[in-house]
Amino acid sequence: MWLEHLIIAGVLAALIVIYFRVADKYDIIDKPNQRSSHKTPTIRGGGIIFPIAILLLGFLNSFYFPYLTIAVLLSGLISFVDDIRDMPRIMRFGVHLLAAALLLHEAYILTMPTVLVILAVVFVVGVINAYNFMDGINGITGFYSLAILLPLMWTEADEHIFELEIVVLIALLIFLFFNARKRARCFAGDVGSVTIAVIISYLITQRVIETEDYKYMGFLSLYVVDTAVTIVQRAIAGEKIFEAHRRHLFQVMSNELKTPHMVVALSYGILQLLMNAAIVNTNLGVLGIIAFYVVMFLLYIVLKIRVLKKI
Repeated sequence: MWLEHLIIAGVLAALIVIYFRVADKYDIIDKPNQRSSHKTPTIRGGGIIFPIAILLLGFLNSFYFPYLTIAVLLSGLISFVDDIRDMPRIMRFGVHLLAAALLLHEAYILTMPTVLVILAVVFVVGVINAYNFMDGINGITGFYSLAILLPLMWTEADEHIFELEIVVLIALLIFLFFNARKRARCFAGDVGSVTIAVIISYLITQRVIETEDYKYMGFLSLYVVDTAVTIVQRAIAGEKIFEAHRRHLFQVMSNELKTPHMVVALSYGILQLLMNAAIVNTNLGVLGIIAFYVVMFLLYIVLKIRVLKKI
C-alpha cells in the first residue's frame, strides 16, 4: 500500500508541474487587482490536483466511489472553465446542486426523510460556496482542509474511506508545497476550492450518517461562521454579496493589519484542528452542536468588531 501511495504522490507531483507549464503557455494566470491579497501574477487552478487525485483513485480501486467521482469531476470541470472565462452563475449553481445530489447519494442520504435531504443539500452547497469565498490567501484552503481531514483519519473505521482520505491527504500536501509560501507558485482557483469542498462535504456527511452523530457538523465551524457573518455584514451595507470583496476576517487581517498570509492561514487551520480534536472527544448531540455554533457566532462577532476598530 505504501508503494502505491508513493506512486500516486509521484504521479500527482509530475502532473501538477506539467499543469504549470500548460498554464504558463495559455495564460491561466491570476493577475492582481484592487481586491486581491497578492501582488504578483500567479498561476490559477493548481487545485486541479484534487479532481485528478480522485480520478486516479478511481482507476486504482475500480471506482469504488462512482457518484462522488462524478460529482468531483463535474464540479471541477465547470469550475476550471470558470477559472479561464466567467461562467453564468446559474450554471455553476446548477452543477453544485447536481454534485450535492450525487455525493449525498454516495453517502446514502437520499433515502432519508425529505426534510433531512433538503437540509443536507443546503449544507453541501453552503460548504462549496464557503470554501470558494474563503480561498483568498496562500495556504488557507490547504491548511484548513488538513484540519478537517486529519481528525477524520484518526477516527476512521472504514478502510475504503480511509484510503480515500489518504489520497486526498497526499494531494493536499503536494498542493501546499506549491501554495503555502510567501510567494505562492500557484493558487487553488475555483477548480481547487470547489472540488476539495465537495470531497470534504462527502466525508463529513458520510461520517454523520455512519455514526448518527451530528457533532461532526462542527468540523467546519470557522468557515461557516466567517462566511455567514460576512454575508450578513455585506447585506446590511447594501453590497452585492456574490461580488469579490475583502471583508472576511482573514482578509482584514492579511490586508489591513498586514499579518503575513502564513500566520493567518495557519491560525485558521490550527484553531479548527484544536476544536475538531475536542469535538471528537465530546458527546454534543444536536442541541450541543447548536449551542456550539451560537457561541462561535458571538465570539466571532466580538473579535471582528475589535479588529475593525483597529483600522
